[in-house]
Amino acid sequence: MTTVLSVLLVIASLLMILLVLLHKGRGGGLSDMFGGGVSSSLGGSSVAERNLDRFTIGVGVIWFACVIALGLVLAYP
Repeated sequence: MTTVLSVLLVIASLLMILLVLLHKGRGGGLSDMFGGGVSSSLGGSSVAERNLDRFTIGVGVIWFACVIALGLVLAYP
């Protein structure tokens, strides 16, 4: 169980690093890279950015659950 959670935690951590680096900063980001830099001011962010946000939140929840589960497994053998 510990090994599975550790591997899942490493994969989720690497995905989080990648996803955070893909997010839009002060200029550019994933949407600008694929030509979505011209987005309407009413919609807020582009579809690519919104999907990237959702995916990042999902991976973050998985990462958090792995940290809590690994802590519980290691605390109570």
